Amino acid sequence: MCEYDVREVNRGDAQWVRQLMIERWGADFIVAHGRVYDCAELKGFAAASGQERAGLLTYVIEGTDCEIVSLDSLRPGIGIGSALIEAVKAAAWKAGCRRLWLTTTNDNLNALRFYQKRGFRLVKIHRDAVECARRLKPIPATSADGISIRDEIELELRPGE
Repeated sequence: MCEYDVREVNRGDAQWVRQLMIERWGADFIVAHGRVYDCAELKGFAAASGQERAGLLTYVIEGTDCEIVSLDSLRPGIGIGSALIEAVKAAAWKAGCRRLWLTTTNDNLNALRFYQKRGFRLVKIHRDAVECARRLKPIPATSADGISIRDEIELELRPGE
């Protein structure tokens, strides 16, 4: 059970979002499927207890699709990521979205496990997509687990799933 409150991010969170992106993602922006995202400019949800921030999810809605751009839990295993997913699901369905989706890299086994346990389905593999991303941002060739980082995997969730 998550002991943190989930709220929408606001302008006052921008510096924290940028710093978190640098610490967790190696830059103050995200590159996914050939697109650059400034997460501090996106909609999002933060998990916090008082002044302690413990998680962040950023997203973008385009048409009837809601894309999760980033998700970070600073206190893994206590429900923060799940609470943030529930918040974005509610926002997406309320906005009339028919699909909640994201991409992760092939080496990110924790993310693949996390999202599938929450009902997301694997829908596409974008072979060698990380090579394009490396032109925009330094990304290591292999993960800490020794897996070559090459592909982006697209996952999605639809209402009622």
